[in-house]
Amino acid sequence: MSVLFDRVAIMGIGLIGSSLARAIKAERLAHRVACADANAAHADRARALGIVDEAGTDPAEAAAGADLVMLCVPLGAYGEVAAAIAPALKPGAIVSDVGSVKQAVIRDVAPHLPAGVHLVPGHPVAGTEKSGPDAGFAALFPGRWCILTPLPGADEAVTRRVADLWRACGMTVERMDPDHHDHVLAITSHLPHLIAYTIVGTATDLEEHLKQEVIKYSASGFRDFTRIAGSDPTMWRDVFLNNREAVLDCLQRFTEDLTALQRAIRRGEGDILFDLFTRTREIRKGVQEARQA
Repeated sequence: MSVLFDRVAIMGIGLIGSSLARAIKAERLAHRVACADANAAHADRARALGIVDEAGTDPAEAAAGADLVMLCVPLGAYGEVAAAIAPALKPGAIVSDVGSVKQAVIRDVAPHLPAGVHLVPGHPVAGTEKSGPDAGFAALFPGRWCILTPLPGADEAVTRRVADLWRACGMTVERMDPDHHDHVLAITSHLPHLIAYTIVGTATDLEEHLKQEVIKYSASGFRDFTRIAGSDPTMWRDVFLNNREAVLDCLQRFTEDLTALQRAIRRGEGDILFDLFTRTREIRKGVQEARQA
């Protein structure tokens, strides 16, 4: 793959940021990769791992002269980081991100960007429950979707450059309206995390002897919930606060469906349960056939 950018600056060198840095290095997609992270130890570790050429805690220093600045910090920090890098951005620079709430990017980042700087919100739909620069790996992206949500009137050539980056990392790129993206992700990602946090939280409130047995005899279902609930708490706090309307809408629908399920169990309506389990099994098959399992 040919070089796509001269200098890429990554803001936040956690799971996604460090995975992207590794992929850029592996595919030689940029001449230089810089990173900035509020945690100096993370920046030092990224440099020690050899996944970046420059690392520090100053966002403006990393962004200076960059062709592409990728925001990989929690959503709640977007506005602060955008304000910090704005004076250092060169004309024609591209600012993109990896967050799972796109309306928040437009709201918190766009107002800070000077004229001549392009914003292309994006979301690589990939990840694990791990965090930090050691958690990343270039193979995180291949076979997964990346959703771009360019603003109306966005420069098509600029959007293509960001799409080319993610394709070079092995992702399939899709475009979507920002509001539609946030509603889709509310049901496919945000609500499942909320449910996982709730179920694991319920287990932590059990009597101590029962809680230890739950941990000891965890079946695959509970283990999967604990994996999801082990995700970065700062990131997910910000996701729920920044996508609250879509999440609350999905949560209301889920609550209604859960109430109907409670009623079916209480009344012994096995046919209703069987029909539900049959329909949901088909969804699982669809996920597997789409190679997203």
